[in-house]
Amino acid sequence: MEQLTDLKAILHSHRANLYYLEHCRVMQKDGRVLYLTEANKQNLYYNIPIANTTVLLLGTGTSVTQAAMRMLAQAGVLVGFCGGGGTPLLMATEVEWLTSQSEYRPTQYLQGWLSVWFDDAERFKAGKQIQQARITYLERVWGKDRDLKTEGINLQDSNLQTALTRYADRISDAEKPSDLLLAEAQLTKALYKHIAQSIDFGDFKREREAADSANAFLNHGNYLAYGLAATTLWVLGIPHGFAVMHGKTRRGALVFDIADLIKDAIILPWAFICAKEGATEQEFRQQCLQAFTDHKALEYLFDQVKQLALRGESEEEIVQ
Repeated sequence: MEQLTDLKAILHSHRANLYYLEHCRVMQKDGRVLYLTEANKQNLYYNIPIANTTVLLLGTGTSVTQAAMRMLAQAGVLVGFCGGGGTPLLMATEVEWLTSQSEYRPTQYLQGWLSVWFDDAERFKAGKQIQQARITYLERVWGKDRDLKTEGINLQDSNLQTALTRYADRISDAEKPSDLLLAEAQLTKALYKHIAQSIDFGDFKREREAADSANAFLNHGNYLAYGLAATTLWVLGIPHGFAVMHGKTRRGALVFDIADLIKDAIILPWAFICAKEGATEQEFRQQCLQAFTDHKALEYLFDQVKQLALRGESEEEIVQ
């Protein structure tokens, strides 16, 4: 079996893979984690590169052995059970995360985050910083992504620039968290309109329970972003309940805060593009995961959360 140090050679912020599996059995065999499927009366084994994996989502019809879970824990892979398609589509179903109890957790990020969270002014300031960093990442991605430019999404569009400038001003002028949430809703509405017009999508109305492809892809893609946010917080040892913007009575509200950093830049445009092109759910998921990798989304989340927790103070290099 691989040694623990070998399994953790790749930092979580630089790992490339997020897997969703269904109708299979995850097991350990010959020192590797594999998943087994059955096809035409034949057993097929596929390797999971756990040292380069951040999240393993187990969907419908899956099982996992104790030996496999031991190796996944040693590699620091976040394991979750979810509904079909990688999201909790069934009523009252949530993703349940299994976290390694022996995994090392740095303490400075939790302590720093709590020093921010228990100070009302600092907590509100952190909420503003997240929303400002959200715009920064959107401008970075839309400004250099050739595929998005090919689809007609132009960062220099005057209406888009007006919306972003107005949002930045509203963030600066905000006096309480509800002001940030209102400004966020207004920006998201403006971005929906901009993307729909840019790619000639037609009329669109955001409804989370709607069955059309665009709404379904937005739901699906948002859960992918939540997975990256949850991974970031888990690795840094920050509990998901210490939110700075979203509902503070919700157990996972901080996940929503952190996912905001990347949702608009990646999930939003590709949900509309893939819906217009008639892509399958799997094709949309692959496009989002590729975009996460191309634009170093997970690394950006780590950098921003560390900066917020440490409030700009220097840190010693910590191997996660």
